[in-house]
Amino acid sequence: MDLGPSTRAQDYVARTRDFLDEFVYPAEPVYAQQRRELADQGRLHELPGVVEELKIAARERGLWNLFLPDSTDPEHGLSVLDYAHVAEWTGRSVEIAPEAFNCSAPDTGNMEVLHMFGTPEQQQRWLQPLLDGRIRSGFAMTEPDVASSDATNISTRIERDGDHYVINGRKWWTTGAMDPRCEVLIVMGKTDPEAEAHRQQSMVLVPMDTPGVVVHRSLPVFGYHDQHGHGEIEFRDVRVPASHLIGKEGAGFAIAQARLGPGRIHHCMRMIGISERALDMMVARAKKRVAFGGPLSDQGVVREAIALSRIEIEQARLLTLKAAALIDAVGAKGARTEIAAIKVVAPRVACDVVDRAIQIHGGAGVSDDFPLAAMYAGARSLRLADGPDEVHLRDIARVELKRT
Repeated sequence: MDLGPSTRAQDYVARTRDFLDEFVYPAEPVYAQQRRELADQGRLHELPGVVEELKIAARERGLWNLFLPDSTDPEHGLSVLDYAHVAEWTGRSVEIAPEAFNCSAPDTGNMEVLHMFGTPEQQQRWLQPLLDGRIRSGFAMTEPDVASSDATNISTRIERDGDHYVINGRKWWTTGAMDPRCEVLIVMGKTDPEAEAHRQQSMVLVPMDTPGVVVHRSLPVFGYHDQHGHGEIEFRDVRVPASHLIGKEGAGFAIAQARLGPGRIHHCMRMIGISERALDMMVARAKKRVAFGGPLSDQGVVREAIALSRIEIEQARLLTLKAAALIDAVGAKGARTEIAAIKVVAPRVACDVVDRAIQIHGGAGVSDDFPLAAMYAGARSLRLADGPDEVHLRDIARVELKRT
């Protein structure tokens, strides 16, 4: 199995690295300052202007929608394996680079859903503006009142009423919903509670300005408010045309699985990028700081932290690339076990590496003077997002138990 990037992908990786060096890293302090200024004005979830400038620059350089073929150019885009190599580099500046390339969650997953299952009308109204980076979207599946690790627990109702669907329920951790540019949500709910467990759910498109859509709050992660926000949203007798149904009634669970497979590759490779940057920071700090008569890098415990981090990153990368290659070869369903494995491994490795980097930075590591605390918050939350570790471990164990 060849896990390296193709010749075409090598070019994209090189251009991505150059773009990070020339544009993204210098923009990070500008981004932070603009976010503080917007927050002081009560505009916490507005996109800082510097990112719009980066989007223009990235698009001019062809670094745009690389995860999915462009609707007007079927040759645009990369395989899952090739895109994984690019996604790792965007993870090194995870707050800025994915957005600059129009490759950030949840829009990537939503665009894939619309690309695979959307009607021509849905694609024209929602997919094309998303591909153009003119709007944002949200994915409303998780609920506060049920254990959403089991998606069959979802209680939000989507009921047919003539030429409309009526939606009632409450969702939370709807990433992207707080961004003023968010114009549409993909909402998962039950259309037929009497059907078999995995055929009860459906997905519908709900414009944010639909009467009855009530945004209650933005949920922080360890005190950090994501720029796009994680919304808690109530749906009170929300009516949308029946044409807003994605796919068929009862297909929601299957669509969700198709959406989450490649998306987990994106997340995991970005986690590798976060880990690599944390390791770079760890090494630089260890060489620079002096304690007990010499640099920290002379201390055995520090060298062990660096060595373990390198080993764990390489292991996680290889496993994630294997999963990506399998998706290309046999589809997400055929790579289910490998996808589950990386979803456990990559965030855990990122948490461990970032934690070591924090430790070597001392008190500075838990401050906002360095990005490590925010990086840890993001990595730790991914052990819950797209399914908690325990669900994926359960699935892996089930496969192993069936082998004998």
